[in-house]
Amino acid sequence: QVKVVESGGGSVQAGGSLRLSCVASGRAFSTYARAWFRQAPGKEREFVAGVYWDGDRTLYSDSVKGRFTISRDNLTNTVYLQMNSLKLEDTAVYFCATGSVLGLTAREYGYWGQGTQVTVSS
Repeated sequence: QVKVVESGGGSVQAGGSLRLSCVASGRAFSTYARAWFRQAPGKEREFVAGVYWDGDRTLYSDSVKGRFTISRDNLTNTVYLQMNSLKLEDTAVYFCATGSVLGLTAREYGYWGQGTQVTVSS
């Protein structure tokens, strides 16, 4: 049974930091791409960051580049999202996704977590 579980969300003031974690189990996810998406109320789910299976190659959306860092630990099937200099517009539910390719659209990922809320306040 495949399970994808996020943790680490919460409330933070603008300019602060949070670190999200996501553990996947049930398959050999060390060879899969991992990504983070987010969805704000009334908006579509959008790509935030992704990392190839080797952990060396990463992709970021322009809105988070330079502020967020994605990393992974294949020994524990965990992917992280370090979020610094958070802005009000980063408020959203953040989802962890796993797929065979590193794509920019949600439909390219077959395994999803339940999401974790990140709220940034002024």
